[in-house]
Amino acid sequence: MIDSFLTFALIGFLAQLVDGALGMAFGVLSTTSLLAFGVPPATASAVTHVTEIFTTAASGASHVFHRNVNWHLVARLAPAGMIGGAVGAYVLASVDAAFIQPLVSIYLAGIGCYIVFKAIGPVWPREVKDRIVPWIGAGGGLLDAMGGGGWGPIVTGSLIGRGHAPRQVIGSANLTEFLVTTTISATFIIALGWSELSSAAGLIVGGVLAAPLGGFLVSRIPTRPLMIGVGLIIIATSIPRIF
Repeated sequence: MIDSFLTFALIGFLAQLVDGALGMAFGVLSTTSLLAFGVPPATASAVTHVTEIFTTAASGASHVFHRNVNWHLVARLAPAGMIGGAVGAYVLASVDAAFIQPLVSIYLAGIGCYIVFKAIGPVWPREVKDRIVPWIGAGGGLLDAMGGGGWGPIVTGSLIGRGHAPRQVIGSANLTEFLVTTTISATFIIALGWSELSSAAGLIVGGVLAAPLGGFLVSRIPTRPLMIGVGLIIIATSIPRIF
């Protein structure tokens, strides 16, 4: 039990360090790790999101303190993201685990490829269009709940790609994720019950310890090599479960 707690605490700590630096990857790294330990997809996503209530609160506060948050962007993202997240959590909790696990693994592998592409691909300047932001939030919340992660790659990647300032996008997405993941977690708890989520304790401790470093790391760690490494890890751990 202690070994399991320490293992999940280490996973939570490292995943949150990466998330704090990139504005993405806590969910996909944590869910991928839990699936590798044999945790069912719905439970893995639920455990990850319960953990993220604590990590995103700490990380969001860190970004507010370091003035990385665009409050107008948060107001546009949050309502749509919460609705999408609730729908995705309800659907995942209602689907048979044997059917959904390969689909979740395919989704995670796709997210890994997307992260690598964003790291090595060219950046095309694009006009910033505010009206698309709620749709990005809704899609990010839906897929984040169903895949156990993906809010960061989808929302952060899309908004930066559309021309928003990277620093404000990372800070705003981290803060908004607290509201979205709280909604997702509440939906999972209603659908699955709390007893299924006991393994969240280790992830919570490790993630919360690392979360305050997010605002500090975002401007100091080189993002391109870190993104490539994260993407390749996600791909390598997801592909075996597809088959």
